[in-house]
Amino acid sequence: MKFLVSLFLLSAICAATRPAAERKTFRQITGPENLNRQDIPPVTRLSGTGNGPDSSRFTYVQLASGLDEPMEMAILPNYDIVIAERKGAVRYFSNSTRELKTIAHFNVFSGIEDGLLGVAADPDFKKNNWLYFYYGVGGDRNVSHLARFDFKDGKLDESSKKVLLEIPTQRTYCCHSAGYLTFASDGLLYLSIGDNTNAEEIEGHNPTDERPGRALADDQGSTANSNDYRGKILRIKPEPDGTYSIPDGNLFPKDGSLGKPEIYVMGLRNPFRMSVDPKTQYVYWGDVGPDTEVKASEGKLSYDEINQARKPGFFGYPYFLGANEVFPKYDFETKKEGPGKDPLNVINESPNNTGVRQLPPAQPAFIWYGKGPSAKWPLVGKGGASAMAGPVYYSDLFPNAPYKLPDYYNGKLFIFDWIRKWIMAVTMDSQGNYVSMEPFLPQLKVVAPIDMQIAPDGAIYLLAYGTNWFARNTDSGIIRVEYSEGNRNPVASAKADKTVGGVPLTVAFSAKDSKDHDPGDKLRYEWKIGSQKITGEQVKHTFTKPGVYNAVLTVSDQNGGKSTATTQIKVGNTPPEVHIKTSANRTFYWDNTVLDYQIVISDKEDKVLDRRKIGAAFNYIPFGKDLASGLSSGNVQFAQTEKLYATLDCKACHTLETKSIGPALKEIAQRYAGKSDAASVLAAKIISGGSGNWGTYPMPPHADLPKKDAEEITAYILSLSKKEANIPLSGNIKLTQHEGKGNEGAYLLRATYTDKGANGIEPFTASSQIVLKSPLIQMEDYDEGNVGVVIATKNTAYVSYIANITNGKFTRFGNIDLTGIRNIRFRVQELGAGGTIEVRLGGKDGAVIGTLDIPAGEVRDPEKWEELSLAVKPTKGVQNLYFVYKNPAARSALFHIDWMFFEK
Repeated sequence: MKFLVSLFLLSAICAATRPAAERKTFRQITGPENLNRQDIPPVTRLSGTGNGPDSSRFTYVQLASGLDEPMEMAILPNYDIVIAERKGAVRYFSNSTRELKTIAHFNVFSGIEDGLLGVAADPDFKKNNWLYFYYGVGGDRNVSHLARFDFKDGKLDESSKKVLLEIPTQRTYCCHSAGYLTFASDGLLYLSIGDNTNAEEIEGHNPTDERPGRALADDQGSTANSNDYRGKILRIKPEPDGTYSIPDGNLFPKDGSLGKPEIYVMGLRNPFRMSVDPKTQYVYWGDVGPDTEVKASEGKLSYDEINQARKPGFFGYPYFLGANEVFPKYDFETKKEGPGKDPLNVINESPNNTGVRQLPPAQPAFIWYGKGPSAKWPLVGKGGASAMAGPVYYSDLFPNAPYKLPDYYNGKLFIFDWIRKWIMAVTMDSQGNYVSMEPFLPQLKVVAPIDMQIAPDGAIYLLAYGTNWFARNTDSGIIRVEYSEGNRNPVASAKADKTVGGVPLTVAFSAKDSKDHDPGDKLRYEWKIGSQKITGEQVKHTFTKPGVYNAVLTVSDQNGGKSTATTQIKVGNTPPEVHIKTSANRTFYWDNTVLDYQIVISDKEDKVLDRRKIGAAFNYIPFGKDLASGLSSGNVQFAQTEKLYATLDCKACHTLETKSIGPALKEIAQRYAGKSDAASVLAAKIISGGSGNWGTYPMPPHADLPKKDAEEITAYILSLSKKEANIPLSGNIKLTQHEGKGNEGAYLLRATYTDKGANGIEPFTASSQIVLKSPLIQMEDYDEGNVGVVIATKNTAYVSYIANITNGKFTRFGNIDLTGIRNIRFRVQELGAGGTIEVRLGGKDGAVIGTLDIPAGEVRDPEKWEELSLAVKPTKGVQNLYFVYKNPAARSALFHIDWMFFEK
């Protein structure tokens, strides 16, 4: 993007609007060295067209998992990886041993979004072994350090610390620390820093609160302030003695007379991830947007941005977003709006500004999108967002790389979104202008990508943060993606029949799901388990000592292709066993029957069970047919609602039990428990979004979410506050609560136990449950089948049923306990050729336990149905039932069936 006015015009504007003593030309504002910098010549881009390369030529493997808030990675020349974790841990992944360990733990301030945020290896790392880190320094001083350390042979020498740069910050309000580090191909080091401004109390506007005492809520004192490092991307040249120098071409003069000379670009909010084009030196970054109520060309002025800086400059915030759409001037005292700034003539008049008043013209974003669907960039999706920029790829920079991407991606920029979980390849023309974008590796389904780099061998490394903010996520980790033109690498898959257990623990490992896309390749499987190596597609290993072990599988073909996969085994604590015994039916309830039960709990290491860790509860849940078991919350009532919740972006900010970026669901439920308007208030909040009730982070709106769905989610959340009283571990329960309620509702008997942990392995929880549902089952609710379903309408007397039943068709209903069942009563409509219903166990050709003949008939009245009973051969236990429909002589449909009722 080029500056929008000539130097002469801007100089005239500056002179006309500033006192004589302050008049400076743009030559002075940007530094005289910028005027001598020539435009970089157009880049030859060989980007392909069409549908892109065969996706099967990409193979990927997870190198490590279970990281605690990974922020950035540094890929070393030997392909070892150093990872910065926000809470201060420095993790080290050995490429040779495939082991992950902690090599240091910095004393960091990790409040708000601060902490250990960035890590980068020196371009000359092979010779000097220097690593650079950026982190909030622990203690009473509100500062962050850019520091250099010596790293050799897997060890970080903390005594070698040299602080290059100290950044003053504020730690009173949240948010935006950014903190990404990257070196350009010319050896210059870039550091992104967030605006570090109160992002909560903005009253639906931009943070420009100029009232006395509100300086921390005024971004004009940080990102729009030339004399402040925050809200900027800095560019420096590290020197061998641990200092740095200012390179030519930064935004302000080297003498600091007009602003911090380290500043390359300013006017940023949260420049979270960035890269530098290795040929053009253009800088790309994702800027995470605000949550405002200001109307914009697309929804509200709350855009996330992908930016491109061809030269140093000012990129608009807090005055503009997107294509320089203007925020109104909001008076926080009078609550009135006025005209906003002119993008061509930006004057920072805030009393909190300590830098120059006249700023360079505002540069528009490269790509921008809001919370709703984007008309300009429809592929980006909708909902919460966190835009990030990855590398620009050039084929000729990887001449002999074994895993280099195809020429189709030459000159393309990779961008990604943490919350929306996509990666896009952006095509640009020879001048660097946007042309198009397309999904990159959608089959990978990366969980919350937070860093993306291309290694010297051409492989792509992705750092996955995981689902929830501020949490150690099991779905975090490092993913390596390889592309192969010729012989394709195998895809390794390592599975274990047990991942936890006591000592000794025998584990069966399987590589059966590994594959190779090249026909005829013969695969070899090698397992490295501790210090032992075993070969074979399926192997067994017995662990005799407690500990956490990584089992590394290497799959190779005869042509030299190989890939690895790792699975982790925790030895030393056997999970508890929880069983519920009963002589009653485990699937259905009937009026006035009795459920006898006995809960049996055992734990190998806990010789005496901790009664406080036993949970046993019985509930009647008055709802319809939506039943499920094994839910994370154990709440059967909201099985379908929990599935709906999981499809939205809610899990990025909320967990069930613990605080993430937002409050835990149970915490929300407790706050609103007993409030009469809680359901309507929360449903409205889900749809409209908002901020301020729980802290600094705004909740994105879900404007297209149906009100009914929002109300269901609200009901699910509120249900989590209900405390269940423990029941005895054995007893008899009379089932009477469903009486008079038709076929609605279900009973849930649930038992849990959390053990004490053992041998350094964390506690495990086990559970068991019995869900009793109505013995009347609608036939259209089959789990599998090949019949038609007629929906309820006026023409069918509002009855839904299965139809188009011809000879040989079937329906399957899974997990039905036949204990005590004597008959199955069907509601049928004798319309058609007639035939037989066969009830079979386990399959369409399984054992027949009952048959029912249904006569042929012709019914004109849609309300005319008959009830016919099928006698069932006495059968015990939970079964998969197949209902097979027969009449070999019939050439048309046989009959209709509405429902079936299981009778004792």
